[in-house]
Amino acid sequence: MRAFTYERATSVEAAAKAAASNPDAKFIAGGTNLLDLMKLDIETPTHLIDVNGLGLDEIKATSDGGLRIGALVRNTDLATHDTVRRDYGLVTRALVAGASGQLRNRATTAGNLLQRTRCPYFYDTNQPCNKRQPGSGCSAIGGFSRQHAVIGVSDACIATHPSDMAIAMRALDAVVETVKADGTQRSIPLADFHTLPGETPHIETVLNRDEVITAVLLPPPVGGKQIYRKVRDRASYAFALVSVGAVLQRDGTGRVAVGGVAHKPWRVAEADAALPNGARQAAGALLADAQPTEQNRFKIQLVERTLGAVLAEARG
Repeated sequence: MRAFTYERATSVEAAAKAAASNPDAKFIAGGTNLLDLMKLDIETPTHLIDVNGLGLDEIKATSDGGLRIGALVRNTDLATHDTVRRDYGLVTRALVAGASGQLRNRATTAGNLLQRTRCPYFYDTNQPCNKRQPGSGCSAIGGFSRQHAVIGVSDACIATHPSDMAIAMRALDAVVETVKADGTQRSIPLADFHTLPGETPHIETVLNRDEVITAVLLPPPVGGKQIYRKVRDRASYAFALVSVGAVLQRDGTGRVAVGGVAHKPWRVAEADAALPNGARQAAGALLADAQPTEQNRFKIQLVERTLGAVLAEARG
């Protein structure tokens, strides 16, 4: 690990200003992803800004009946919160399907959204990777691509986003709240928060360097049956080959977001509209522009089958 300096931010504005003044600074909260990347010489910040003491660790009801989740709420606390379990069960199910209990005890809400891909070529500094070193090439294209994206890909990157929680948040229409160094606040729909790789796969979100996530806002609960189903290579603590998060109503209408298939949580309005017509039509709409490799083409059928299992569970 390379040498770095460290400071403990005293306010959100101070944290944002510290990041604005140092292009090589990184925010650190739980550190469950960042510290691993620093040890592997993938992330090389010269300065760390500790945001743990900023009071962003509360879960509160909003005036319209929704829920405001502080950026520093630990995944364990979020998954076990009474209101989340009752009204936003999809979030609880996604979090429990993710990392181990030890990691959930440290990982934060904002950090979960910001975690970086688990592409093995990204983690291997001996291999070219446009996400790690822009312009160097993508080793996954033409390499071992079984776990990689099938849609929203580009000639520069076919990595997937690893978060389970983000899939649930996308299905629930979450909004990310931020503050910049000049005090400007933004509310960013999660649909617009993560970016597709295009020619700049190293840019993964729309955040500015000096922008601090303060909370994630969930709108009032929509009810219905909330199901999260994750298909993986081993029974636990593995990232998804395919995951499906769905909110389904009694009349067959609903929402569906899919993980393990794209650079961001994948949701398509046409797929939501097609849910009453069954898994085949909904999955077809979800992956209408898919560009799989020979090694991950199976994910297209796997999405349909997993969604079919979710719809069957919803029907009881």
